[in-house]
Amino acid sequence: MSTSQTDPSAIYDVFVVGGGINGCGIARDAVGRGYSVFLAEMNDLASGTSSGSTKLIHGGLRYLEHYEFRLVREALMEREVLWRNAPHIIWPMRFVLPVHKGLRPAWLVRLGLWLYDHIGGRKLLPKTATLDMRTDPAGKPLKADYRRAFEYSDCWVNDARFVVLNARDAADRGAEVRVRTKVMRAEDENGVWKVQIEDLRTGEQETVRARYLVNAAGPWVDHIISGVLRQNDVHNVRLVKGSHIVTKKKFDDPRAYFFQNADGRIIFAIPYEEDFTLIGTTDQDYDGDPKDVAISDQETDYLCACASEYFAEPVTRDDIVWSYSGVRPLYDDGASKAQEATRDYVLKDEAGKAGASMLHVFGGKITTYRKLAESALQKISDTIGAKGRPWTHAEALPGGEFPADGYDAQVDRLVADYPFLERGHAARLVRLYGLRAWNMLGKAESTEDLGRHFGHDLYEAELRYLVEHEWAVSGEDVLWRRTKRGLHISAEEAAAVDGFMQTLCEAQKAG
Repeated sequence: MSTSQTDPSAIYDVFVVGGGINGCGIARDAVGRGYSVFLAEMNDLASGTSSGSTKLIHGGLRYLEHYEFRLVREALMEREVLWRNAPHIIWPMRFVLPVHKGLRPAWLVRLGLWLYDHIGGRKLLPKTATLDMRTDPAGKPLKADYRRAFEYSDCWVNDARFVVLNARDAADRGAEVRVRTKVMRAEDENGVWKVQIEDLRTGEQETVRARYLVNAAGPWVDHIISGVLRQNDVHNVRLVKGSHIVTKKKFDDPRAYFFQNADGRIIFAIPYEEDFTLIGTTDQDYDGDPKDVAISDQETDYLCACASEYFAEPVTRDDIVWSYSGVRPLYDDGASKAQEATRDYVLKDEAGKAGASMLHVFGGKITTYRKLAESALQKISDTIGAKGRPWTHAEALPGGEFPADGYDAQVDRLVADYPFLERGHAARLVRLYGLRAWNMLGKAESTEDLGRHFGHDLYEAELRYLVEHEWAVSGEDVLWRRTKRGLHISAEEAAAVDGFMQTLCEAQKAG
């Protein structure tokens, strides 16, 4: 990706700090309305909270218990909007919620699901059903004492790709997107932000000027206020860690499970990346550096124990093939428990010393990122003047320009156009890239035309595409955020990917 220096005399309309889902969503919305936009991310896109989620586009059934009806309704309404916008990386999933004696009574769960079905404008997703677990296949992997369950709808999302596609669309529309670029300092100079940035790969520094500054740094949002803006120490966010384990496949059913726990919390068990099961999440207050977040032994034992309460075959540490953790930057509303802190977003605007405007983004969830961006744009337009109207509701993300139910047809078409591809490989490429899979494959007529093979179904052509079009610079970017092929290839193959990426990026910089 280009990292050429900007015109020092240029003044952007909006400068966004942070390349997570909220920052990329705001940048995309803003540039699509006609604002000039610069976005800086100090690491990789989606390298923090936005790739550490449970990977659901959901209303948040459990938030009904905390009376967050506005948040739940907005999230429910967004499910089908986002599915239509990105049918390659978002798709419907049914969730099985077994009735657990001694916990929430069945009538209360059914009431919550009735609300879930009716307050969010559901049109395409199937409604709730009641299951007899003694006869339904969903009961097979569970202990025999779970005899009744409810089945409801939500959606699954490839969260890291969701972020990248928002950034890609923003760049396609004219935004300047920089990764591995740290914001060192921001000063209000005569009503214009003077932002000093550093390319962390080259050490080069430059100054970017902008009329409006958006602080969407996620867990680092307070650091931007106290460090970059040099205000007094602040405490706006409550950092809450959520951890997940990925195990060998625990069940063959395409549906996911929603498990209630005796402590009042819930976990999901979800089919994941063809051969695995994703189990999570935890909710714990976190006071460390967000970059050091990792699952603890206590969390690992907790997730294994909770899942084993339901599965006939216990979940043990030996089943775990990978784990990941994320830090949610929730607005500190004084809730006594981490799981009770609001997941709603809070936007705070203020002025710098000379009147330049800025916006701080707190909290939020991946499902409501688009509505958060619209709310941010309302504040931006109120301050520096309106440009364009809300537009993201009906615009597909890159590669998603096909009907919501059209994924299988696109796989058929890709196999027909590239008959040398195994169907599983073609299905994965359409899942990740949608219609842009054709751009990646180009004129290839055989697997040899895809270049060097790195294991499983990962080829050089895909790596080159990710460097040229999706800001990837390392093996980790490719294997654990863009593709998740790290779950399928060996350590030696992963090292080869990393080495090739280094060579590719060095050649690109030299060129």
